[in-house]
Formats: sequence, structure tokens, C-alpha cells
Amino acid sequence: MNRDEKISKVSKLNETFSKAKFAVVTDYRGLKVTELEQLRRELRKSNAQIRIAKNTLLRLAVKGTEYENLTEFFTGTTAIALSFDDPVASAKALTGFAKDFDALSIRSAALEGSILSADDVLALSRLPGKPELQAKLLGTLQAVPAGLVRVLNAVPGNFVYVLQAIKDKKEN
Repeated sequence: MNRDEKISKVSKLNETFSKAKFAVVTDYRGLKVTELEQLRRELRKSNAQIRIAKNTLLRLAVKGTEYENLTEFFTGTTAIALSFDDPVASAKALTGFAKDFDALSIRSAALEGSILSADDVLALSRLPGKPELQAKLLGTLQAVPAGLVRVLNAVPGNFVYVLQAIKDKKEN
């Protein structure tokens, strides 16, 4: 790779790091190309991607981003998983893949400027995802008006039952 290609790669990586909301440093030593492609497909479903580059290029690419504190983890075979939307969904995809394929190991991660360990990423993957939280919020918001409507309907309904009971009593 010549100097111009390296500069271009670093600028593209820097732009990608700037857009990302969550970054995970992984070691992919021992993964087959087909397995790596499978991981790429799983991450794409959650608006994330995995990038592989030389550690020196990665160190240059993270300068000026909130992921600058990850440079100490750029050793050996390094792949960076970057999430652009929901960190929980990409953490679930990575930890699920790491369970199935022992060759992938999570070294560290960064979320909103703070460093996370591999155990923290595992804990993050156990949280409910964004769609689940939105569904729970919607259910809660719908429960309040529905309960109010039931209470308001109960008053006239009970009144009608009382009138019916009085009518039935007088007819007998």
C-alpha cells in the first residue's frame, strides 16, 4: 500500500469513527473468511459494520475522535466493530457471534467516551434493544388512556345495571 492509499484509508476510517456511536475492538485471529462475512451480515442488520486495518492506521484514524482512548488495545490482529444506531443491537450481534465462534474475542469497547471491558459489552448485550424499549414505552402510554376510558365507561354502565335491577324488582 503506497502513501496516498494509506492517507485515503486513514481519512475514510476517521470519518467512519466520527459517525459511530459505539466501537468495539475485537481479535479475529483464526476466523475464516466465510465466518467473517457472516459476522458482517449480522452487523449490517443492526446498522453496524466491522473494519479491519493495520494498527498503525487505526491509531492515526482515531485521533481527534472520542475513540482515541482505544489506541492501547490496537495490538495483534485487530478488527473494529462500529455501530451507527443502537449499541445494544450490535453488542448482541457480536457477543452472539463470539459464543458460536471462539476465534472472535472482544478486547474492549468505547461508548460515549468511556472505555468498556469485554464483560461490560456482554452486560450491554443483555439489555433490551431499542425496539423493545419503544414497545414498552408505547404500551405504558396506551395503558393510561385505556384505563381512563374503562373507568369512565364503568359509571354509566353500573347506572344502567342498577336501573335494570330496579325494573326487574318492580316487575316481580
